[in-house]
Amino acid sequence: MEELERAVLTVMSRVFSHRKLYERNEEAVKQHLIGEIFKALGWNWSNPEEVRPEERTEDGRADYALLLNGEIVAFVEAKNLGVNVLSKDEPLRQLARYCFSRGVKYGVLTNGVAWVVVRAFAEGTSLRERILFTVDLENDPVERSVVKLSLLAKSRIKDVERLSSLLRALEVSFLELLREYPQNLIVDFLLAGHSLIPVSKLSPEVSPKAVYVHENGWKPLPLGDRSLKGALLAVLDYLEARSKGEKKEEVKRVRELLSVLSLPPEKALMILKGIEEEENLKIAFEI
Repeated sequence: MEELERAVLTVMSRVFSHRKLYERNEEAVKQHLIGEIFKALGWNWSNPEEVRPEERTEDGRADYALLLNGEIVAFVEAKNLGVNVLSKDEPLRQLARYCFSRGVKYGVLTNGVAWVVVRAFAEGTSLRERILFTVDLENDPVERSVVKLSLLAKSRIKDVERLSSLLRALEVSFLELLREYPQNLIVDFLLAGHSLIPVSKLSPEVSPKAVYVHENGWKPLPLGDRSLKGALLAVLDYLEARSKGEKKEEVKRVRELLSVLSLPPEKALMILKGIEEEENLKIAFEI
């Protein structure tokens, strides 16, 4: 997930710096944006046994075919950034025709920023009804975009329909529950199945999957690097965000200093324990 998150941030940085290029140049979108994401998803972009550009169909050429064990599992249709793939129907219909003519189950339509993933055919349903999920990198939270895009990973794409259905069900259930209960109570309930280890009982040899602080319930923090140094930096980011004035500047300076130091796990753990005591802040880890 960390590699995919880095790829998403790289794509958004390129779009910010070179939007006009991507709005008129589809090939640049393919090379700089779409390829960046798919490589982070585990696809070997230069291996014809996994990715084939300009795949011929009875209705024209699909920009890319994704293959597993010699079988095409999805077609990818690329557009330049000037095409709103989330609202325009014709590019989606074009993609569906490619899929139908070759019996390919799934299609991916993207301009590098917006993504539409669709099941190409199902009796008695419209094309819009068969959209499995959409992603909008410019407007969706990074965490949500990364989880959704991860369904296109080489290791998951054959299960994309089931997993996207589970995500939709989770979103709907969560929103319904929020009408009845406070958000922190629901999050605590969901995390109850996870074994959270207090920082005081942590061993320096562990690689944490996630780090949490207790603020009206356990709150997960963005963890860029699955290490104790990464967890320490995440906690400092949290402290900086909630601090003001001189305290905020002090935390920022400490964070900047520690980020460039080679910090042994034992030292990072010692600092985390000190923060917990000094800030009266509960810190816990999922490992």
